Amino acid sequence: MLNQVRDLDLQLLRLFVTVVESGGFSAAQGELGIGQSTISTQMAKLETRLGFRLCDRGKAGFRLTPKGEQVLLATHKLFAALETFKGEAQGMADKLLGTLSIGLSEALDEQVLARVGAAIGRFRQRNQAVQIELLSAMPAELERRLLQDQLHLAIGYFSGTQAALDYLPLFEETQALYCGAGHRLFQQSDVSLEQLQGEDSAHHPYRFIQRDEPWQNTASTAHSEQVEGTLAFVLSGAHIGYLPQHIATPWEARGLLRALLPERLGFSVQFYLSSHRGRQASEAQQAFVEDLLGAFA
Repeated sequence: MLNQVRDLDLQLLRLFVTVVESGGFSAAQGELGIGQSTISTQMAKLETRLGFRLCDRGKAGFRLTPKGEQVLLATHKLFAALETFKGEAQGMADKLLGTLSIGLSEALDEQVLARVGAAIGRFRQRNQAVQIELLSAMPAELERRLLQDQLHLAIGYFSGTQAALDYLPLFEETQALYCGAGHRLFQQSDVSLEQLQGEDSAHHPYRFIQRDEPWQNTASTAHSEQVEGTLAFVLSGAHIGYLPQHIATPWEARGLLRALLPERLGFSVQFYLSSHRGRQASEAQQAFVEDLLGAFA
């Protein structure tokens, strides 16, 4: 009784098919390159493995038994399945598979998003069938998700202090200090640092950015964790605050925002591509990083 199919069984089944297609033991000698006695011995081994006769051979000629006919059909199915498996396995050898979860910092510049889109486009041109998930969140949330293996990659302005994460510089974003059209300094031609002292500023929780801000002020009755909230506070005319230049520019063009001492108080924020240092990157992740770096080159 055949309980397991081994390599030897596959060899014997191939011999069996060749014998049937050749029309008998004698006719199969040339095809198989072995003598009739060896073929007979091999067929006997297969029949012993199966536990029943496959064919009648003798003076009356070669003829399959009913069970032999069923084995022939099953063998064709088996070999067809093996060929399908071989083809699929070969296709997978050079194909990127799996899932990629990527986090993006909030309120990214349009040009940055365009480059991320270009990287996705490059990646989709590869031999791949990868599910890509995009998530937009605050930097601290992105780091938390990276540490908890909920993200494979994240793009943001991070603290750079998480020992378990790798940080690869990707691009810089310019920030400037702004006031709104209703603020007392909006129409003033020359603004000094002294005049800024004591101004109520919109506070944000990213201390790793705030420590690099050229203008520091502890007076604040406004707090927002998101850029949109800071923008609303500054547009109110009651507060001043730092904003990404690409966020403020359209409002400046409409005459609703003004940069305060931009050459002196403006600064750059480094954005990083971050991943978990202790996790082995998949082939798909490595390929996407390559495409992303190419898009930002």
